[in-house]
Amino acid sequence: MTRLALLTTAFAITLLPHTAQAQSAMSGAEFEAYVTGKTLFFEADGQRYGVEEYLPNRRVRWSFLDGQCKEGEWFEQGAQICFVYEDNPSPQCWSFFESARGLTATFENEPNGTVLYEIDPAAGEEMLCLGPEVGV
Repeated sequence: MTRLALLTTAFAITLLPHTAQAQSAMSGAEFEAYVTGKTLFFEADGQRYGVEEYLPNRRVRWSFLDGQCKEGEWFEQGAQICFVYEDNPSPQCWSFFESARGLTATFENEPNGTVLYEIDPAAGEEMLCLGPEVGV
């Protein structure tokens, strides 16, 4: 391979994580069609991050993979998809992009926000919700 071909390939590889950003964010209708009825697992910075179940009527159930689940709902706000959960009424807004590898989501509430990538669950893995803690 020539030096130019190597440089071109290396440059293209460095752009891979950012290719989703070059396309348009998903609309609410596109997002709803993609997620409704699914349970999606996500990673951030190469680490497993969380799982979300997308229920009818734009309802969701989220977990940081710790067995503690939060009920919520999502809505479209401009070009973003925003979520509110039972423990936090402040909207958490994301831009979602679809690629052949799945969804990429960029958290829009803060500069340089978290970027999540859809991943396949581990073999046999399902969303786990343990329920409320009971005790004295």
